[in-house]
Amino acid sequence: MASVTSLTASVHQRLATALTATLPQAAADPLLRRSDRADYQANGILALAKKAKANPRELAAQVVDKVVTGDLIEDVEVSGPGFLNITVTDRAITGNLAARAADPEGRLGVPYAEDPGTTVIDYAQPNVAKEMHVGHLRSAVIGDSVVKLLEFTGESVVRRHHIGDWGTQFGMLIQYLDEHPHELDHKAAEVTGEEAMSNLDRLYKTARRLFDSDEEFKTRARRRVVDLQAGDPHTLAMWQKFVDESKIYFFSVFEKLDMEIRDPDIVGESGYNEMLQETCRLLEESGVAVRSEGALCVFFDDIKGPDGNPVPLIVQKSDGGFGYAATDLSAIRDRVFHLKADTLLYVVDARQALHFKMVFETARRAGWLGDGVKAIQLAFGTVLGKDGKPFKTREGETVRLVDLLDEAIERASAVVREKAQDLSEEEIAERGAQVGIGAVKYADLSTSASRDYKFDLDQMVSLHGDTSVYLQYAYARIQSILRKAGEVRPAAHPELALADAERALGLHADQFAETVAETAAEYAPHKLAAYLYQLASLYTSFYDKCPVLKAETPEQVENRLFLCDITARTLHQGMALLGIRTPERL
Repeated sequence: MASVTSLTASVHQRLATALTATLPQAAADPLLRRSDRADYQANGILALAKKAKANPRELAAQVVDKVVTGDLIEDVEVSGPGFLNITVTDRAITGNLAARAADPEGRLGVPYAEDPGTTVIDYAQPNVAKEMHVGHLRSAVIGDSVVKLLEFTGESVVRRHHIGDWGTQFGMLIQYLDEHPHELDHKAAEVTGEEAMSNLDRLYKTARRLFDSDEEFKTRARRRVVDLQAGDPHTLAMWQKFVDESKIYFFSVFEKLDMEIRDPDIVGESGYNEMLQETCRLLEESGVAVRSEGALCVFFDDIKGPDGNPVPLIVQKSDGGFGYAATDLSAIRDRVFHLKADTLLYVVDARQALHFKMVFETARRAGWLGDGVKAIQLAFGTVLGKDGKPFKTREGETVRLVDLLDEAIERASAVVREKAQDLSEEEIAERGAQVGIGAVKYADLSTSASRDYKFDLDQMVSLHGDTSVYLQYAYARIQSILRKAGEVRPAAHPELALADAERALGLHADQFAETVAETAAEYAPHKLAAYLYQLASLYTSFYDKCPVLKAETPEQVENRLFLCDITARTLHQGMALLGIRTPERL
């Protein structure tokens, strides 16, 4: 099905035609926007009048004379110094929504991108042998939503989970366990998932303390890293065991987050080992990187430390070891030349901005990021506690992600149980998980990624305000109305006049396609979240002011059911793009 042209686009085109007819030599952009004074307001005439040295109100009047009205536009009036206030017809609103509802693909008329490419998105990057904590939440949630948005618009998306599975920490952990084999007494054959990971995490912290305090152990651990990199069978087998056990745990956490993480998409630091030497050779031979005090470095004129000296990107250390930069640059080579990506998207903590700025610039100098390839860090802020400080436990420890999610589900289940009228305990548990996880995701996604946000479960699971529960409740309420309607089905009646609340809801619902396109283009899920909250709010106003099943005529009942249905479908699709479920009953 061809995409449905939105009312905004149609009105814009109609006004642009009238402007061109009035001022043929002008670049006619009416600068159209939604308005609280009418359905739309056009502000472009002021700038055009200035260029043409014309009186803006007189020019506006001339444009109004040339606007075709009747089918789409009901009325245009000049306001203030030369603004145009535009009202569209009720018929156009209902007719456009009917066209969206008729989309056989169920996309509500949302078009595919005109020129889709291939995006490799790097997100959800936990560390092997370490438990996931609150700091891992944002990359996973934001990344998953961006994947869904891009795929929905037709982009070819390659997911990459660049897990921390290589380096000094594994030499340290393997050496410690070789020297203290009894400490692996956690019945490894029987224990998997969270409990096994908790044990590994504890052992890692113990090994780290020893590494930091015992120089001889540190030397032995570093030798073990060399063994690992050289492929020593015993060391490699131990490492593989940690990776496999950690993956089982990762999958369990991501499943709780209602996210799909596929094993082939997990390509950690170790996945680029064989490329590291060549990456360094290419950088050195091209002159992009130079040796400095034995290390291979890239220098930048605009990046200096507090002492005024240049801060380099260290690709290879003086001892021959490779830094994160070598791995990240090798990953860029793989993603551009092997995966044929034209966009590289990294959903990574804002605190790594300088590192990625240097990595991207290095890759550009080396010719790996050419004119046709974009590399973007989708930087995100910090999760804060209610006190506005980085989220920690009372003991000052980083909060485990599993504990947060379990508490969210528990709180949400209590809300569902309180509202539930005919749900079984099994259904309450299922809805509780959908509402709780949805609440956590929405709190994150409704905030601009670059901003910090407060993790406040009381607010997140509230039925009031800008929460996913509010949106889910609006959806469930609509489903309840549609069930009560029995054999009366939703049907659009463009010939009917619309009440103000119906018009407001209809005009907003019609903006879904534009919102999805803008959200995907800017990698900005918070814009879709804001749109959906406004949609639910307008629906609440419509519900309060416009009786549905007790409307005055059978046609009005069907038309209001149609408005309910298109709203529900828009909420359902929009929430799905955020990775949030919409239960039929709450």
